[in-house]
Amino acid sequence: MSSPPTDPADTSPEPSDATPSHSWPARILVALLAGVAGVAGSFAVASFTPAFVAGPIAGFLARRLPGAVITFAIVVLGDFGDQLNVLTALGIATLLFAGATLVGQRADRALGGTVSGPVVAAAVLAVAYAVTGAPLPSLAAGVAAGLVAAVADLVAVRGFPAIDGDAAQPGRRRVLAAIASALPLVLGGYALGARADSQSASSASSTLDVGEPWAVPEVDAMLAQASEQSLAVAGLEPLVSDSFYQVDINSTDPALDAADWSLSVTGAVDEEVTYSYEEIARMEMEHRFVSLRCVGEPLNGRKLDNAVWTGVSIMDLVEPAGVDDGCCVMFRAADGFYEEFPLSALRDGFLAIGMNGQILPRGHGYPARALIPGHWGEINVKWIDEIEILDRPADGYWEKRGWHGTGPVNTVAKLWVDNRLDDGRIEVAGHAYAGTRDVERVEVSTDGGATWADAELSERLPGTDVWRQWVYRYEPPGGEHEVVVRATDGTGTLQPEDEASAFPNGASGWVSKTLRP
Repeated sequence: MSSPPTDPADTSPEPSDATPSHSWPARILVALLAGVAGVAGSFAVASFTPAFVAGPIAGFLARRLPGAVITFAIVVLGDFGDQLNVLTALGIATLLFAGATLVGQRADRALGGTVSGPVVAAAVLAVAYAVTGAPLPSLAAGVAAGLVAAVADLVAVRGFPAIDGDAAQPGRRRVLAAIASALPLVLGGYALGARADSQSASSASSTLDVGEPWAVPEVDAMLAQASEQSLAVAGLEPLVSDSFYQVDINSTDPALDAADWSLSVTGAVDEEVTYSYEEIARMEMEHRFVSLRCVGEPLNGRKLDNAVWTGVSIMDLVEPAGVDDGCCVMFRAADGFYEEFPLSALRDGFLAIGMNGQILPRGHGYPARALIPGHWGEINVKWIDEIEILDRPADGYWEKRGWHGTGPVNTVAKLWVDNRLDDGRIEVAGHAYAGTRDVERVEVSTDGGATWADAELSERLPGTDVWRQWVYRYEPPGGEHEVVVRATDGTGTLQPEDEASAFPNGASGWVSKTLRP
């Protein structure tokens, strides 16, 4: 049988042009672009929560990497270590979606199809759901990736004259079409996902009739007191922090609903007790200044902050369960974190549901977090949902990785500000913190530690675990000089001079800085 005549004017590509080996580079690029679009689709719906495809991957990496690698990331890389983990998770998610795209395209060709979008969407959806277990973000990822694949296939088959005329190579058309479709999806997905995702007071009170116990005159008065007592030093953070640091074991924070959350007291108790959010919010509230410092921060790092917290005594929650012979406590959280410390530490423990006159933000543990005075920050477990009384010691999350997070915290005087004043003097300032021991004195040396002078301290705020500000002004000596600061706590103990790394017991030593007039 003879072949039908061919129209010489017909230059459209045949479907078979998709199969030669030379088309694979273009197909891989299209798959990667579809993968990026899929990640953006997931982010658009889930925002930066565990339902976002990169979240579980970042958490898996943080848990599975060797302890030495995690310690290096904390001590040496600092915040960049967490950012690097997130970037790695984003890359893995993109590759997973790209692989699913290639599988979907091959399956579609095997079925005789020419537009692989629906099959690719199904494949990416399946991968996303396997990683997150979240239907809607997974569907958004699949639709975004499938759309890129569909547009690339359609343009490859039907031509893209607006770009390069009918003479354009199918592979090139495929890639250009994928870029054109992926770009708005990525930008739109980022814009939607970057919307504010913090919990608001109305989000809790709309479902639960608990009022706003964190928004009361007592809190306003405490915030006003902190503002009045803050030293007038340019560039120095006030006594209630402008921006409170956040450190978590996961890169995404749990998105919990107060209506579904509960706190249980379990373990070595007479009777296990469970509290709902509403029951806790209806208890008599306390309002406390409490400072937190991260055990992994550098000596002069910025992970030390203070806030007004609203909540209830933890002992008021534990005592009804009946605790007789317990030795220790394990706090467990909704994000998989857990920390152990002595039972005696609960005596002054606090369960916070509010922060600075607002409902507790999601990034700081909404619906509730623990505050244990005098201990390093990670003991103050966020998103807490269980208080387990232990009858024998056990290691917490960070102790299993070689850290010693249980207090007492190390005394430190930070040197965060150096200003040149109009009268020619130099002004140095910072914060000092000693946990429940309080800060009694801060001394400054402007000659490398040869001589010392007392700094001015801010008035003490009420509370047992609160930082203080300090400031010192002096006539600069000629040329370069070294400023050193040290603190003395309320027991009369001087901050240790010898410098120690953050691992495993927290950074310590005298902070120094070389200045020029």
